[in-house]
Amino acid sequence: MRALWTAATGMKAQQLNIDLIANNLSNVNTTGYKKQQMQFKDLLYANIRRNHLAEGQGSPVHLQMGHGVMPTSTARLFLQGNLEATDNPLDMAIDGEGFFVVEGPDGQPYYTRDGAFKLSVDGEETALVTSDGYFVMSEFDDLIVIGEGLRDLSVSEMGLITAINEDGEIEEIGTLKMARFLNPQGLEAKGQNLFAQTVASGEEIPMEGEERTSRIRQRYLETSNVQVVDEMVRMITAQRAYEMSSKAIQTSDEMMGMANNLRR
Repeated sequence: MRALWTAATGMKAQQLNIDLIANNLSNVNTTGYKKQQMQFKDLLYANIRRNHLAEGQGSPVHLQMGHGVMPTSTARLFLQGNLEATDNPLDMAIDGEGFFVVEGPDGQPYYTRDGAFKLSVDGEETALVTSDGYFVMSEFDDLIVIGEGLRDLSVSEMGLITAINEDGEIEEIGTLKMARFLNPQGLEAKGQNLFAQTVASGEEIPMEGEERTSRIRQRYLETSNVQVVDEMVRMITAQRAYEMSSKAIQTSDEMMGMANNLRR
């Protein structure tokens, strides 16, 4: 019976949908997290009878039966999250598009919206890093190193980092590197709030000078763009769809039982 297998695909698809919604809800407090949505497509159709018209007579429509549903992709929505004040001079949020660029332990660049940066002290050098110790990169692909004796770290809207030296003068440290992509949905999520460049995303496009339309907000963090109410509604919808598919399987089983119990 075709309905058994068709309904089974619906149950499998909605199970993955629930898994995705659960991941969104679990990251509702993750800094810079971007929610995902499951996308589906219908499966192959069986043409039981094709349409045919001859001299204005015949059937103008098909008789087709589908074979269920299939998950196709998980679309990540890079909508702006709310900016939350933290009063921490090392916290930075991007107001607009783009990503911070950090250097991973493998020497490759990674991209993040999480601006909860820290200071890593190595001898007399102090570098700006992520919570996992990945170095934050400057526009010239150098590390952002804060010299000894500098204080009152300040970051402008264009990402220029300055501090006051021992003589009371303002000293420039470097400019935060920012990048964007033609297709950010093609980025590969690596966990730890990091994304990696792929063929689908295209190469990074540095945001420099007048091309930098986004602004850096110091002492702010970008919160997750997950809306709990929306996710709860989607979860209820997915749960009901799962129940209806299971009911279709139960009904098909009962129909097969009735057919098997027929007596002459």
